Amino acid sequence: MDGSGQYNPRTVEEVFRDFKGRRAGMIKALTTDVEEFYQQCDPEKENLCLYGFPTEQWEVNLPAEEVPPELPEPALGINFARDGMQEKDWLALVAVHSDAWLLAVAFYFGARFGFDKADRKRLFNMINDLPSIFEVVTGNAKKQAKDKSAASNHSSNKSKPNSKVRGPEPQGKNGKPKDEEEEGLEEEEEEDEHGDTLCGACGENYGTDEFWICCDVCERWFHGKCVKITPARAEHIKQYKCPSCSSNKRARP
Repeated sequence: MDGSGQYNPRTVEEVFRDFKGRRAGMIKALTTDVEEFYQQCDPEKENLCLYGFPTEQWEVNLPAEEVPPELPEPALGINFARDGMQEKDWLALVAVHSDAWLLAVAFYFGARFGFDKADRKRLFNMINDLPSIFEVVTGNAKKQAKDKSAASNHSSNKSKPNSKVRGPEPQGKNGKPKDEEEEGLEEEEEEDEHGDTLCGACGENYGTDEFWICCDVCERWFHGKCVKITPARAEHIKQYKCPSCSSNKRARP
């Protein structure tokens, strides 16, 4: 069902790569591809599951028929609740079950290939360093507060600054450039300010050499590549809405 027949990760690093790929695919379904995901989860259909693949792709499909299945199965019937609750709450519910499934698959591989206590702990710590799908999909108060603080220091086109492009060196009172210690403090403050900012699509951290754009509705930041926005295109956008906020405005049948 999930394309794992020819792919069995055997080391901690391989299992973690498998986890990251599946996680990226499921995040994509619940954020950038949310319109397509919503349409595929028709409540009139049978029990459906959301699968994430190591290739960073996702699929909505029926569960495996074999018992027991080759891998743990995701939550059944995610489509039945689609129209019975607000969309953001439904997506959050799917995200919670997706997080549980990812952990189940990762530790299934760990058990299957005999990971000892140290390997299991290392695998969990690597997984725990990433934000959960639920955190990416819903955000949290701490992250949003940091995003708002970061937003006040960016240009009106809502793009992240490129640290590799600098203006003239700042001048001190005597007309000379500030000393290295002062510049180091400024750079450290900037890193602290943006270090915890996460992409609302892929959940990865802020990178100073990447183009980012902020949604004017939910105020979350996104990699330009994740939402298919280039710096040139951003210059002509007066009010940017991310895919999730845009889909919330669609007319419902």
